[in-house]
This record gives sequence, C-alpha cells and structure tokens, in this order.
Amino acid sequence: MGGRDRWTTADLPDQTGRVAVITGSNTGIGYHTAAELAEHGARVVLAVRDLEKGDAAAQQIRETSPQAAVEVQHLDLSSLASVREAAEALGAAHPRIDLLINNAGVMYTPKQHTADGFELQFGTNHLGHFALTGLLLPRMLRVRQSRVVTVSSMAHRIMAAIHFDDLQWEHGYNRIAAYGQSKLANLMFTYELQRRLAAKRRSTIAVAAHPGTANTELTRHLPPFLRPADRLLTPLVVQSAAMGALPTLRAATDPEVTGGQYYGPGGIGEQRGYPKLVEASKQAHDVELQQRLWSVSEELTGVTFPV
Repeated sequence: MGGRDRWTTADLPDQTGRVAVITGSNTGIGYHTAAELAEHGARVVLAVRDLEKGDAAAQQIRETSPQAAVEVQHLDLSSLASVREAAEALGAAHPRIDLLINNAGVMYTPKQHTADGFELQFGTNHLGHFALTGLLLPRMLRVRQSRVVTVSSMAHRIMAAIHFDDLQWEHGYNRIAAYGQSKLANLMFTYELQRRLAAKRRSTIAVAAHPGTANTELTRHLPPFLRPADRLLTPLVVQSAAMGALPTLRAATDPEVTGGQYYGPGGIGEQRGYPKLVEASKQAHDVELQQRLWSVSEELTGVTFPV
C-alpha cells in the first residue's frame, strides 16, 4: 500500500457494486479515472460528447481489463437539453448512482457560446455540471456514502473572480480569466453543495480535486503567446494524465475523505506529485458568494436541488 503521503492506485479500495458516472472520460484524466475504477470493480459510465471516441475508450478499457463493466452515454455539457436527456437516460438505466465525477471541461477557448447562450467555459465547466448534478442527485441520495467529485484547477486562483455583473463576458472577453472564473465556480459549487447536504444530514458528500499540471488535451486552446513557455516547461513540470487522475481517484474512493475537502498533487506548487489535501483560495470559501452563485445557477439552468 502506498500510505497516506504516497497514495496510489494500489490504495484504491474495491469498487464492486458501485456505479460511477464520469463526464469527459474518453481521454486524459477522465479516461484514467474511468479505467482505474473499472479495473477495481465499478460499473463505469463514460458520459461523453463524442460517442465514437467514447466507444473507442470503452473498448480500450475492456481490452486492458476484460472483466470491466463499462458503458457509454451521450452528454454535451454545453447544451442543457442534452444534459436533461442524459440525466433521464442515466436515471432510467441506473436506479442508484454511487459516484458522479464532474471531470469534463474546456480551457482558454476563444469567445464562444453554448447552445443556451452562456459563455462557453462558464456554461460547460460550471453550469452544465451544476445542472447534471442536480438532476442526478435524487439517484445518489438513496445510496449511503455516495459522492459528487468536481474537478477544479489551480487556475481558480489566477485572474479569478465571479463576475456577477457580466457572467457571460458580453463586455469584453479574457479567455484566461473566464477559465479561472469557471474553475472558481466549481469549488464554490462543491462547498455550497456540501453545506446543503450536511444540513439535511445526508451521507452523500461533495468533494473537489485538481490534477496539477497534467499532460492532457485541455491545452489545445492555449493563447499563442503562452505556447513557447508551455513547450519549455512541459518536460520540467507536467506530469502524466495517469498521475493527474490520482487526486480525483482519491477524492472519489478514499474512505477517510470527508465532505468539503479538496485534493491535489503534493509536490511544489501543487503542480505534480501524489495526492494530498490542499487549500482553495480564500475567495472560494466566501459563503455569501457561494450562495449567490448557487441562486444565479439555479436561475440560469432552471434546475433546483432536493437539498
């Protein structure tokens, strides 16, 4: 066993009997999260936008782990209609859901909008997951010790604020700040959800994680001025997607995890290393801002929670 300071997949408990829904799990961190959970006995649902890539990922998992129970569900987080369709299908197929891992995301995209008119990064990374969680939560509340794990980022500290006066960036757009806002929203959502679950004495918990600096497809939208630095730093600080998945896996499975915790790499600057408890920014813990964001998110998505 890896121990508390060197937690690895060898520490991952048996997941037999658990149902795990993982968004954005056909590649990168989401794929490695799904593969490990399936290897350890969970029935895994790859909730993905591209069904062809999802089917290929599912087949790859089965080839590595012949006993794996894995299926694919179409989900486009940039469309609330798709989120509702996916939630309905998942609810019909799985009366109980033990794990919801809100992993999918877009980063540093040029200014674009979702099908519902939201800024793409905020709409996909936060609002899509907010709606999905609210719609699936009734299936989770009936399962003792179920977990909602939402993947945030170190970027929640960088140029990050919730721009309540212009959430959709209609008056100017900064792709880095917009990404930071979406990742800050992920953390605020986690903390407010945990507070509501605890107030109702539910055993379901909400936890957050971040992968540090991991080698994934998210960097495909890096602004041109950042690409030379990315090429220079990648060999020095970037860890594999498999290592980047460890904080999510620990948040999802470690029996010592409690609601409202945040896991990330334990190395210098939280950029790489084995997962440990980390701290979010002071702003992420602002209860008034969390509650305001929650109210706005309910209004924008039309989804309310049973807690």
